[in-house]
Amino acid sequence: AALWLDLPPSLYLAVLAGLTFVFWTTFRGEVPLFLSNRATAEAVLGLLPRTSGLKVIDLGAGTGGLLHRLAQARPDARFTGVEHAPLPWLAACLNARGLANLAVERSDLWRRPLGGQDVVYAFLSPRVRLRLWQKVRAEMRPGTLLISSSFPVPDVVPERVVEVADRRGTQLYCYRL
Repeated sequence: AALWLDLPPSLYLAVLAGLTFVFWTTFRGEVPLFLSNRATAEAVLGLLPRTSGLKVIDLGAGTGGLLHRLAQARPDARFTGVEHAPLPWLAACLNARGLANLAVERSDLWRRPLGGQDVVYAFLSPRVRLRLWQKVRAEMRPGTLLISSSFPVPDVVPERVVEVADRRGTQLYCYRL
């Protein structure tokens, strides 16, 4: 079909470059681009503790849509998004404009320290859940909360599971350290 369309060779290079900037090192880190919807953002908002000065981090923030909604609704809290892929990171930075309580970092989530955070939100591949749990347990203080979207941590019983009213049937697995 590609030969029949007689497309210029540079188009294939452009498509490859575009996909690379979106998915970056997914093959190495096993963390593809998963986007959280508005219903999930509303459910997460209801799970956040009502303490002033709350610090929330989204590991693998994608385009920052979830964090944008949370930061708008909770100006008393501080939100940080961590995204490694260049294009989603750029979109997240654009989503963060005008919100003083939202920062987006372009870094590897496995190298990003979690100390000082009150809540960690992650919508990551099920293949990395156990590794994420080990990181959270090693770096976060007792009483903090891990919200794992769609995939539970293997062999760990969540404190609570929240059913999100969306088409995907999203579940939020809540683990208190």
